[in-house]
Amino acid sequence: MSVLRKASITVLYFAAASTATGLTVEEVELPSHNSDAGALEPSLKLSELAGLLAGRHPKTSLASILEQSSWAVDAEMVEDPVTVTLRGGEEVAVICPVSGG
Repeated sequence: MSVLRKASITVLYFAAASTATGLTVEEVELPSHNSDAGALEPSLKLSELAGLLAGRHPKTSLASILEQSSWAVDAEMVEDPVTVTLRGGEEVAVICPVSGG
């Protein structure tokens, strides 16, 4: 019998993302998927996180903000979100574009 392990990440919202959600931090449980060994393991590609977060905040402008944003995982900027798999315990920051004048 396999035990389903639950895991979550901490999402940090800044600037427009914080304004849209009304939050600066949110704990997000990761969905579970079958691992190569056949066990259910929590995981999520970073490239899929925007859709998950937008679904949690459907009546906001978060989806469009995330389309323009960058990501940092555990204080490291991410070049290609497709290459990063979240497994739980990570701190993920939404880095919104800024303009200056």
